[in-house]
Amino acid sequence: MDKIGGTFLKYMYGGGWVMWVLLAMSVISVAVMIERWVVLNKAKINVNEFLAKLRKALIVNKSLRDAIKICEQYRGPLASIMKAGLLKYGQPKEDIEKTIETAALHEVARLEKRLVILASVANVAPLLGFFGTVSGMIRSFDALAEQGLSNPGAVAAGISEALITTAAGLLVAIPTQLAFNFFTNSINASVRDIETSTNMLLETFGEMERSGITADQSAPAPAIDKKK
Repeated sequence: MDKIGGTFLKYMYGGGWVMWVLLAMSVISVAVMIERWVVLNKAKINVNEFLAKLRKALIVNKSLRDAIKICEQYRGPLASIMKAGLLKYGQPKEDIEKTIETAALHEVARLEKRLVILASVANVAPLLGFFGTVSGMIRSFDALAEQGLSNPGAVAAGISEALITTAAGLLVAIPTQLAFNFFTNSINASVRDIETSTNMLLETFGEMERSGITADQSAPAPAIDKKK
C-alpha cells in the first residue's frame, strides 16, 4: 500500500498542477455516477405489470380511485406521470395531454439532473491532459535550450509530465463518457416507456368514455363520530 501511495504521489507531482485538477474532476465524476445510478435504479419498475394493474382498475373495477392508489404504490417518474393524468380524467383531452406533458418534462429533467457534469468532465479532461502535454513539452525544450544535452534528466522530466497528463486526462474521460452514455440510454428507455404508457392511458380513457364508464375518483366520505 505504501508503494502504491508513493507511486500515486510521484505521478501527481510529476504531472504538475494539471493532475490535481484532473483528480478533483475524477472525484466529482465518481460522486455523480453513484448518485445518478441510485436515482435511476430507484426509478425502474415493471412497466407491463404496472400498466396491467392500471387497466384492470379502470376497465374491470371501473375505479379511478383504485388506479390512483396503484400509482401511489409504485415509485418512479412513470407512476407520477400516470397519476397526474388520472387526476385530470373527465376534463378535455387537450388538458389531460398538457398535464401529462408537463409532468413528463418535470420527471425527465429530474432523471437528467447532473448529467451535464459528466458530459463536461468527459470533454474537458482530455483537453486538460493535452494542455499538460504542451506544458511538459515546452518545459523540455526550455531545459534543452538552457542546458543542451548535458542534462538529459531535465529534458526527460518535461516529457514525463507531458505523457503523465495525457494518460491521466484519458483515464478520467473514458469511464466518465461510458457512464454518461449508459445513463443517457437508460433515460431514453424510460422516456419510451413514458410515451407508450401515456398513449395507453389516453386510449383507456377513450375506451371508458365510449363504454359509458364513469370512474369514481372521489374519496369515501369520512365516517361520522356519533359519540360527539
